[in-house]
Amino acid sequence: MDDRRIAAVMVDVAADGTDKPFDYLIPKELVTEVTVGSRVKVPFGPRKRIGYVIDFPARAQIDRLRPILEVMDLTPPLTPELVRLARWMAQVYLCPLITVLQAMVPAVLKGNYRRFLRLGPAFSGEDLLPEAEARLIRLLREREELTLEEAIGLEGVTQPLIRRMVDDGRLVMEERVGDRTTRKRRTWVVPSQPAAILRNEAESLPKNAARQRDVLHHFATRPEEIPLQELLADLKAPRSAVDRLVEKGLLRRMEKEEFRDPFGGRSFARTQPLPLTPEQDQAFQSILRPLQAGEHRTLLLHGVTGSGKTEIYLQAITETLNSGRQAIVLVPEISLTPQMVRRFKGRFGDEVAVLHSGLSKGERFDEWRKIRSGDVRVAIGARSAIFAPFPRLGLVVIDEEHESSYKQEEQPRYHAREVARWRCREHGAVLVLGTATPSVESYFWARTGRFEWVTLNERVLGRSFPQVEVVDMREELKEGNRSIFSSPLRESLEACVDRGEQAVLFLNRRGFSTFVLCRECGETVQCPHCDISLTYHRTNQTLRCHYCGYASGVPRECPSCDSSHIRYFGTGTQRVEEELARLMPGLRVIRMDVDTTGRKGAHERLLSAFGEGEADVLLGTQMIAKGLDFPRVTLVGVIAADTMLHLPDFRAAERTFQLLTQVGGRAGRHEKPGRVVVQTYSPGHYSIRLAAGHEAETFYRQECLIRKRHRYPPFCRLFTLLLSHPDRGGLMTAAHRAAQFLMPRLPEGGEVLGPVPAPIPRIKDRYRIQIMIKYEDHTDEPTDLVEAMRQLKAGLKDPELRIGIDREGVSLPFDGYR
Repeated sequence: MDDRRIAAVMVDVAADGTDKPFDYLIPKELVTEVTVGSRVKVPFGPRKRIGYVIDFPARAQIDRLRPILEVMDLTPPLTPELVRLARWMAQVYLCPLITVLQAMVPAVLKGNYRRFLRLGPAFSGEDLLPEAEARLIRLLREREELTLEEAIGLEGVTQPLIRRMVDDGRLVMEERVGDRTTRKRRTWVVPSQPAAILRNEAESLPKNAARQRDVLHHFATRPEEIPLQELLADLKAPRSAVDRLVEKGLLRRMEKEEFRDPFGGRSFARTQPLPLTPEQDQAFQSILRPLQAGEHRTLLLHGVTGSGKTEIYLQAITETLNSGRQAIVLVPEISLTPQMVRRFKGRFGDEVAVLHSGLSKGERFDEWRKIRSGDVRVAIGARSAIFAPFPRLGLVVIDEEHESSYKQEEQPRYHAREVARWRCREHGAVLVLGTATPSVESYFWARTGRFEWVTLNERVLGRSFPQVEVVDMREELKEGNRSIFSSPLRESLEACVDRGEQAVLFLNRRGFSTFVLCRECGETVQCPHCDISLTYHRTNQTLRCHYCGYASGVPRECPSCDSSHIRYFGTGTQRVEEELARLMPGLRVIRMDVDTTGRKGAHERLLSAFGEGEADVLLGTQMIAKGLDFPRVTLVGVIAADTMLHLPDFRAAERTFQLLTQVGGRAGRHEKPGRVVVQTYSPGHYSIRLAAGHEAETFYRQECLIRKRHRYPPFCRLFTLLLSHPDRGGLMTAAHRAAQFLMPRLPEGGEVLGPVPAPIPRIKDRYRIQIMIKYEDHTDEPTDLVEAMRQLKAGLKDPELRIGIDREGVSLPFDGYR
């Protein structure tokens, strides 16, 4: 057999027929370049495609294999561990392997990717070099830069040669996507001669070369390198002065790569570890023991709001770094990152990389490269930060672990908690799930021994929990109050502002009103493409569909009966803001929802403004419900606690309890006592009643009993299938066939529910039907049922039929397709 190796490559074609590795020959000149995780360019049919090396299979016949054309990166973007993780995820979450691999790398690597070479800081001329290197350097001196393809086209120049020249600093490689540079570079200046020679040259310059003389005197006294722009600004010298000195060989210019810093210009005050309370120390020791032993352990850190969980995270990370390992911290939403970043940057400085969707592609790429190159040892970010390519992972923290945003709703439909557990098992690392309101599944697994359960029952410094008042809005209506605000909430808000304190008002619905209804015929204004009512946005006087994006002007007459009796019903954040302005003129309000936070950095600007006292009230959707810590906030108002309570989702009560507990926890976190006013039409519902009474244990026990009675997680596992088709009849036929195919393949005790119309039966002119499968299987490995799902997807013949399969979905029904 030939001693050349063979690479199994997953090609970037996300289709069922290509969801398998293809074998390619590794050319001899690339043998040292190709490793598991390498991104390569390969011939695929008549085209060239990008792919990822996932294995090196043994194969007897290689004559007909096509060769790998190019290795795309000097450092493979994926580690072998991440490739193994991707293979596991593809099996468990029923998605193409290439989809998982692509989800693990920065978006810029998926574009029109080109690389350019320039002379590096260690370049010292081409004399006495081998001919191939001298040829390359001569050409670079003439043209300043070459594409990698042009360089490799030179006689004798190979990719391994270029790698060696980059490694020793004689060349610099820069990646560009399209016409945008993915790396920043900066010109620096450094003296080429000793200080004595620089002084002599300065004295010999003519009188009209004063600026050159200033530059030489600068380097004679301070010989260290300095950025060119900074030098010119300090000395008020023109660029030409430096150019002349470089030509004379007295100075040398060099270009250095600089990472984009999304927090550039910001200073973070360094912080020291705080003394832990006995309860905090006990929790910290529970993390420290397996961390020091190098044992995998999953801990549920169940701590009430304000109990100091973040300080425990920080001290656990310090121990992780001291042991030579790395840490990942996940936060649920972009709105949480500014305060969290401030705390982590304050403790660990430049050791922290931030990964979240609010960064530009270039910033995200640079943060990712800091991780890949080992320049940082802590990554903090939203869901996808779990793929940070750390080689020695020691600790993963998932803050607010109950959050639904940790579950991705499009392929690959992974849950960050399960991916974190896999990575921690692989590395012998500790996984900490922190929250004041655990998911019912995590609570159950902690109470039954699958996770270690660590509790924090007291707030730091013994601060009391806020007083909670539940207001029955039915009684308010009987008393003639038709306002959005109940009397207790309005009175509490006025008193809060009079005291110079701040309030948070929570409403989980954006827009001005929920729907527009005709009082003549009772019809609502519907989206023409979806079976859902349009939401009225007063700012730009439009009706919008929050599912397909359809927008229209507000009709003057009812589209159904031509009546002019049209009225807005329901309440959104815009309407609450307007009502506040009417009831309390002069009240300063900051509104945070999807409409006001669309621009980059908007979350941080709005939260910083509120924290600096520029507003009396922070009004928002669930992005303000958790993680925020403002000393002057003493009042929290929940406008409508019933928003999610009556949704067709078995987790509705759990979500309501979590949101009320979390948003209530924003009040009275410091010296001043807090108050929470909850407005509801269902004051007797157990989720609202127990959240108001801070009775978490009672809620979880009652919710577990209900879940067990009705066979829902954690007492069973779920698959949810969502089928869609433009033709309703064809969809119903396909759904019944799918159910009949799966029934005989269910494990013992499994059941198929449906097919039934989805709660929103039509979106984007496609009809939707869902099927739910309940089954008993508490392993994390793929089952026979998973294989049956694969066969179902592979057997689809109708190109218009789409099927989405979600495992352990946190939101039912979900809205994704394959």
